[in-house]
Amino acid sequence: MSRQTLYDVVIIALAALAVMFALGFIESAVAGELVVYTALEDDEVSIYKKDFEAKHPDITVRIVRDSTGIITAKLLAEKDNPQADVIWGVALTSLAIMDQKGMLKEYNPAGIERIKPGFKDEKNKVAHWVGIKAWMTGIVGNTIELKKKGLPLPDSYEALADPKYKGMIVMPNPASSGTGYLTISAIFQLMGEDKGWAYLDRLHANIAAYTHSGSKPAKLAGTGEYPIGVSFAYRGFKQKAKGEPVDVAFPKEGCGWDLEANALVRKPRTNPNAKVFLDWAISDDAMKMYSQVYPILAIKMDVDVPEGYPSDPEKLLIKNDFDWAAENRERILAEWSKRYDGKSEKE
Repeated sequence: MSRQTLYDVVIIALAALAVMFALGFIESAVAGELVVYTALEDDEVSIYKKDFEAKHPDITVRIVRDSTGIITAKLLAEKDNPQADVIWGVALTSLAIMDQKGMLKEYNPAGIERIKPGFKDEKNKVAHWVGIKAWMTGIVGNTIELKKKGLPLPDSYEALADPKYKGMIVMPNPASSGTGYLTISAIFQLMGEDKGWAYLDRLHANIAAYTHSGSKPAKLAGTGEYPIGVSFAYRGFKQKAKGEPVDVAFPKEGCGWDLEANALVRKPRTNPNAKVFLDWAISDDAMKMYSQVYPILAIKMDVDVPEGYPSDPEKLLIKNDFDWAAENRERILAEWSKRYDGKSEKE
């Protein structure tokens, strides 16, 4: 073969490769790599990831982890050039928005028939999303600081707005935190929007800061930097088990909650490792690990309820309209930011 002929062959081959990349026939990731976007907590992810990689040592999982709002914004920004293969443990209210935009690809993971009604996509014959567990609002209070002030731990939304707690409360910014959004969504669903905004105006007077993480208010309460953190219940219980001086209360009007759910990202070419991961992510082994964090699982499983929760935690939950929460999310967050963002922590 002449030098010119060899040169022509190389040029043709490179051109063919370029076309294949453009058409999505070749993944940008190396073979055996899987890109997973998640809003699960860091300390959870490290445990779960080890289990998956022990079972599938040929697959390298690259995790992109952030709070719900940040992950949601990233996925939406990448809509026309998706980078993730899998969405894992992200709020259903966010996945519903992505599904409306055609970003999720249908897939029934192995064992989907075990998933409880309401915890999986039942609008389509092949599911666009599958839930794994629910998380809920919790009020975390520093027992030492509250005792110094002679104040009880608030056990209701109404109590949180009492002027005696002025400047003592931190809670998550709902625009960046799923815990923040599920909490204000519950308030609107319980009170109606007019009364809900009036209530949030009152609550705002007691807020010292809005954090960009759902767990941070509990952590700040644990250190005593602020006496009260509106967070998610498990974080407070975990801190208490470590010896931090905190107690946890559930709003007696009903807890806001959301599903952590998984989905396959719609791409020109589906990474086959994505389906392997999604099968594992609802397996019995994975569910047993999830149960150590939240007691409300997407399957019926005989596991111990984590210490601190009531024996039947599902009774704490409001009747949640996920469609309403998803459809109104953008509008509500815009109004919330206009009213209250001045107290949000700086990035």
